[in-house]
Amino acid sequence: MTIPQELAALITQLDRELDHIEELATEGLNLVRPLLERFPDNVIFIGLLATLNNALFFSNNCKNRIQIIIESFSTANIAIEVIQEAGEDLAELLGRVIEAKMQVSRIVARLKNFP
Repeated sequence: MTIPQELAALITQLDRELDHIEELATEGLNLVRPLLERFPDNVIFIGLLATLNNALFFSNNCKNRIQIIIESFSTANIAIEVIQEAGEDLAELLGRVIEAKMQVSRIVARLKNFP
């Protein structure tokens, strides 16, 4: 069975958001690492590094979860309940992804403004 159009659009949006998280987190890591070299015991920088690494881990896990959902549609006769559950899972995941993107964006902005 093919993926319904609404779910395909949701998956596309999730992929874009996750790619953006990865770009932002990588940028943030590139900003925080030199600061940690200068201030290795700074708890705030250590926390920011951990949060950015967690964002990359989260993004990777989300992509794996999306792939599992996509693979569930390979069954020829998929029940409508399964499709509905997949849609609910993806919508819930989108909310969490947007929250993560906002958090990473704030961190990167803070790092860019650091003297």
